[in-house]
Amino acid sequence: MALHQPHYLPWLGLLDKIDRSDRFVMLDNVQFERRGWQNRNYVAGSGEPVLLTVPVVQGSRDDRIQDKVVDNSQKWKHKHYKALAEHCYRKSPYWGDYRDEVAHLYEQEWNGLTELAIATTRLLMRGLGIDTPLLLASEMGDFPGHKSELLAQVCAKAGATTMLSGDGARDYLEPETLRRYGIDVEWQGFRHPVYPQHARGPGDFVPRLSAIDLLLNTGPEALHVLRRARTQN
Repeated sequence: MALHQPHYLPWLGLLDKIDRSDRFVMLDNVQFERRGWQNRNYVAGSGEPVLLTVPVVQGSRDDRIQDKVVDNSQKWKHKHYKALAEHCYRKSPYWGDYRDEVAHLYEQEWNGLTELAIATTRLLMRGLGIDTPLLLASEMGDFPGHKSELLAQVCAKAGATTMLSGDGARDYLEPETLRRYGIDVEWQGFRHPVYPQHARGPGDFVPRLSAIDLLLNTGPEALHVLRRARTQN
């Protein structure tokens, strides 16, 4: 199993993590990161990548992700859909296949950031064909631990024996803490695929965009492209 904070229009590393897990827990019960990826992400532009940010109501620095409320006084939904539909992906090979579902996402009302972030994740999972069950940490109970202890407690509650962790956690994750709970750690070792991007030449690939970039450029091949990158040396 694996865990991660919910992200808005998540990047491929997070989708790869979900795909490699038998269950995935969204850690919405941890602190919201200002200028993090929980409410924003990059998509392709004709020049530099475009950063789409969901405005949130300012609160305490201690606010958890589950507490964050979307600031709907700003016209962010219209701005984001227009960016995707007119400026970024109108000429991508598969925009027509997914346009209606993307439009539907931005036609809905979103109050909680967690619900919005998970909806964008599910949209991308459906597009790629990933069916891993998603769980919400906030609905699993109260967990008193912090950092590695928290992860261990959530994994134990879910009955997991192995936790898949992203490589960025190597600097702070304490595998011995998880082992005390009977949980082994496996490292993701994510390899970013390179694929045709409709507005760019072969030597001009831009990595680390939202996974929607892979989906709209490769369509039904997207999951194969993502999985194939894992096996490349």
